[in-house]
Amino acid sequence: MRKIIIANWKLNPATLAAAQLLARRIEKVLALISSKRLGRSKKAEMVIAPPFPFLLEVGRILRRSSLGAQDVFWEEKGAYTGAVSPLMLRSLGVRYVIVGHSERRDFAHETDAEINGKIRSALAKGFFVVLCVGEKDRKKENFERFVKQELLLDFQGIPKKYSKKIIIAYEPIWAIGTGKTVRSSDLYEMVMYIRRVLFDIFGKKAAHSIPVLYGGSVNAKNANIFLEVDGVNGLLVGGASLDPEEFLGIVKSVSGV
Repeated sequence: MRKIIIANWKLNPATLAAAQLLARRIEKVLALISSKRLGRSKKAEMVIAPPFPFLLEVGRILRRSSLGAQDVFWEEKGAYTGAVSPLMLRSLGVRYVIVGHSERRDFAHETDAEINGKIRSALAKGFFVVLCVGEKDRKKENFERFVKQELLLDFQGIPKKYSKKIIIAYEPIWAIGTGKTVRSSDLYEMVMYIRRVLFDIFGKKAAHSIPVLYGGSVNAKNANIFLEVDGVNGLLVGGASLDPEEFLGIVKSVSGV
């Protein structure tokens, strides 16, 4: 299974000019490595997810990576001030959408019912959907049940036929932007647990084929550690994706350079 690296820029950078510069620098970084190993090859898929206002211009720059969006709304049109529909994103060349990120669950107070609606809408429009799940505190009991509940509610009623377009990003909330990372053994156990839940939802074939990524304080030094964990199919990268040189190190982990 090919590896997937998603660069989530979050609320960065501050200007369009800076976003264009960053996109060009990342493209240059990807060009440093053989095109046989990266880009839309059989081995890896690179996805850049800039803020909404920069999607069009960043998309025009990308050649070796796909364009992703950090969120999507569940309706196509209507009186929803500030919302961005799947049709709008598709018209800009977006192929991937991130939904259920813990930061949106927190500051935007997104519910699992809303996330479910976003997943339904995005899948129906042909997007690859990256669902983020993760526990708040690993020390508390039933943290696995917390992740299971997210998966069950967010995928409630989703037809099995859409499983080929689904990606799971396991991001323990306590590890995002904190410098703390999950141990390899714990990550393996969680990935296997997620696949067991996916088995219950979508069946055996989907449980094995749905990519599971890891996110949470990923950088060039630890990327390879996560990628070597059995069952991990890629990375969701936050802050490190804003530094082209750091991102180069992460990319090298995938390409074996």
